[in-house]
Amino acid sequence: MRSLRIRMGIVPAVAALWLAACGSAPSTGGTASSSGAALIHTTSMKVGDKMETVLKNAKDLTLYYFTPDTATKVACTGGCASNWPPLLATSGAPTSSPALPGKLTVLNGDNGNQVLYNGHPLYTYTKDGDAADAYGQGVGGKWFVATPELAATAPAAKY
Repeated sequence: MRSLRIRMGIVPAVAALWLAACGSAPSTGGTASSSGAALIHTTSMKVGDKMETVLKNAKDLTLYYFTPDTATKVACTGGCASNWPPLLATSGAPTSSPALPGKLTVLNGDNGNQVLYNGHPLYTYTKDGDAADAYGQGVGGKWFVATPELAATAPAAKY
């Protein structure tokens, strides 16, 4: 009888651990992804006064780019990155679902392994609380919602 009680307690515990490990989503936004690859997806939402397809992180928060950033240098670090948490990946190539027309890469910079889309480092915004928010659009004239059509950054000029 005791053996049956032990097995009855172990089976649910093992099942719960297995489900927790298999069902956990990678964390993105201001933290590094536990799986190593930041999952990005797209959704249609209202940005300003029009509907747009925008990039979202695994927590369904809107992703942004910062115009002073380049494909080789991140301008938003320190206090800036506290308000605009970078999308990070710990290892491997970032992924998207569905596939994006542009290129996802990782830049090992001041914020860590930051995910870039077409050479633009990606961020979330601390004032966005749910999937419908895009409060960062146009902030300071330098922050913009990332879309699948975001053009690749121009290569740095050589002198």
